[in-house]
Amino acid sequence: MLLRLPLAVAAGFALTGAFEPWGWAPLALVGLLGFALATAPLTVPRAGVVGLAFGVSFYFSHIWWMREAVGTDAWLALSAIEAAFYGLVGACVPLLRRLPAWPLWLAALWATVEVLRSVWPFSGMPWGRVSFAAVDTPVADAAAYVGLTGLSFLLALVAFLLAAWVEPWLPGSVPGRGGPLRRRAALAGAIAVLAVLLVPSVRPYPVAESGEATVAVVQGNVPGAGDDILLDHRQVTANHADATRTLAADVAAGRVPDPDFVLWPENATAVDPFADTEVTAEIRDAVATIDRPVVVGGLVDDGPDHVLNQGIVWDPVTGPGDRYTKRHPVAYGEYIPYREYWEPNFGRLSEIERNMKTGTRTAPLDVAGIPVGDAICFDIAYDEVMRDQVRDGAELLTVQTSNAIFIFTDQIEQQFAITRLRAIETGRALAVASPNGRTGVIAADGTILAAAENRTQEVLVERVGLSTTLTPAVRMGPWPLRFLTVSSLVSLLLGSLAYRRALARSPRTEHDGTTPSAEPAGTGADPSEDPVA
Repeated sequence: MLLRLPLAVAAGFALTGAFEPWGWAPLALVGLLGFALATAPLTVPRAGVVGLAFGVSFYFSHIWWMREAVGTDAWLALSAIEAAFYGLVGACVPLLRRLPAWPLWLAALWATVEVLRSVWPFSGMPWGRVSFAAVDTPVADAAAYVGLTGLSFLLALVAFLLAAWVEPWLPGSVPGRGGPLRRRAALAGAIAVLAVLLVPSVRPYPVAESGEATVAVVQGNVPGAGDDILLDHRQVTANHADATRTLAADVAAGRVPDPDFVLWPENATAVDPFADTEVTAEIRDAVATIDRPVVVGGLVDDGPDHVLNQGIVWDPVTGPGDRYTKRHPVAYGEYIPYREYWEPNFGRLSEIERNMKTGTRTAPLDVAGIPVGDAICFDIAYDEVMRDQVRDGAELLTVQTSNAIFIFTDQIEQQFAITRLRAIETGRALAVASPNGRTGVIAADGTILAAAENRTQEVLVERVGLSTTLTPAVRMGPWPLRFLTVSSLVSLLLGSLAYRRALARSPRTEHDGTTPSAEPAGTGADPSEDPVA
């Protein structure tokens, strides 16, 4: 245990290095390999502790930006909850290693728990999924075939197969464990899976264009230091209206193409644009000047106790039309769970005066006759948000985000990486609007076509392709996750039965969770490590 805990901590930090701001993607495999080696062979409780140590080092460092932008209390609470899921996976390792092909079952469990912690408790926290580190690697194109859940599974499988190959050579390994044939099979399996992942980089999934559209993405900027969008929210709205009027002048002068529509970010207005006459007039004037639909990000009142975070299609002739409501509000950031039983009046929680309601829309927005799938901020990290809208006919994607609070942190780069992967997964061009960073236009293959400098006022005008092609990842929908979940549950059941039988046959006596090394020569490892026939 004394050696395994430092290994687990180092592996957790290695996984952090795979994400922005470092972005050393191969470290994801190093981190998962270290996790597998550190958690076996141990008893269930000890493996759980080692897994928790991995989770603490990974998650507390991965979302360090929350401490800087939101507060130490939020960072500690959320990181602790997410770290516990890695402790859960660690506790399951001794069960799964009683089965043949344990790397396969552990990879399935890893991918399943990644999604579980992304949605539970409350709205969960998707940050830190292994596939999110793959954006600028040769395996990123595989997302169109297997989705981001499938990509996490396959990357984890590569890492765990490498662990099975490496393990027999490590100091302290039980003599005879994993004969030469099994070691060679593990290495061959890792190479084969990695080769499968690399095939799409040579032959990306063909996405046919059904047309083209020109989109203008407005980054109006935030006054003051730039990290508090509510400090002078009326000026934020004015900035985006002014930038849109400047765009109209540039179009009239022939300096930029005439857009089909204009995209504003989340929180372009922090008051109800239907109720506040000053904001309504500002939006109407900007829309009339550009004479094109503008997708406005605004907070809309829904009674005295609730608010809606919406993308509103504002037409120059008919006024406000289709609306998308954020599907995944952030617990303790945009709403307080069980508010009817307690009313927190401390820290940042005291600023949440009303709970944000959850949206349910899956149909794309009608923007200038173009079916557009929209997502608001953290929505982009949830699998079903864009997938459902593409299945319902979206030919172009947009993300309205309000990253001002995170503008001086690495969060904005991590979110932008996730956004690029969604473009690849869905086979759709994607436009991102943020008040002051990171705003950009992304091609269907994840390439950045244009990006605005952070903390500036800028309008990006780009022509992008439309498509009705459904990638295999979109066609499969939630089925890969369902299959991995069932596989995990079945393997855990079989593994727990084998674990109990093994303990009954050979009680553990050593402190590190292994049996005494005095075994008949050539028998292999502890009988509790023997595969189940």
